[in-house]
Amino acid sequence: MIQGERVALPVEIRTATAASAMFLVRAAAVRSVLSYTGLRVFEPLPGRAICSLAFVRYVDGDLGPYHEFAVAYLIRPPDRGGYGVFIHWLPVNGGFTMEAGRKIWGFPKELAEIDLGFGGGHAQCTVRDGDNLVAGLRVRPGLRVPAGSTAAAIDAYTHRDGVLRRTQWSMNPSDVRARPGGAALTLGPHPAAEELRSIGLPKRPLFSSTIGLLRMSFGEAEEVR
Repeated sequence: MIQGERVALPVEIRTATAASAMFLVRAAAVRSVLSYTGLRVFEPLPGRAICSLAFVRYVDGDLGPYHEFAVAYLIRPPDRGGYGVFIHWLPVNGGFTMEAGRKIWGFPKELAEIDLGFGGGHAQCTVRDGDNLVAGLRVRPGLRVPAGSTAAAIDAYTHRDGVLRRTQWSMNPSDVRARPGGAALTLGPHPAAEELRSIGLPKRPLFSSTIGLLRMSFGEAEEVR
């Protein structure tokens, strides 16, 4: 029960629009940032880690309409091979989704002012804490990606109140465009921005993408021991 409403699992997102950029950053700095989790950082190259910044406009879903900005890192799962995504910071602009995200999955959601724009040849997002700029991300569309080639099931990890959790996160995107580079990041005078500077941002991303229609499903979180 979230604010008097029952939320059934899996939570379904039927219509959303998104954009993201992936950056190659300093692995040692990311290990310091994620030291509270006990997780190992995934290094595609020695001494380098992957930081993903994304923003989503949720239009139709079980948690209602809202805006979201995400800071995530690729990590080595503690109990299986391959890699997973650790959700480090997840500001949203709605109280209901903030409470649901915290209680159901342990997502690090907090309230912020998030302005999104899609169209005019680019996608852009501005995150503010009151009058203070936290971050601005602008993404230019790239080449169209073949339909069906980007659907994925991802293990998303969170850490809240001393508990590490894993949630299976399924994505079914369409109208996807991607390109090398293609994004510009601006950071303001905020602790979250200073943390991003500490890992080597802003810089040119490895690649960026936009998603015209995104459908997602979030299952039940399970504790990882």
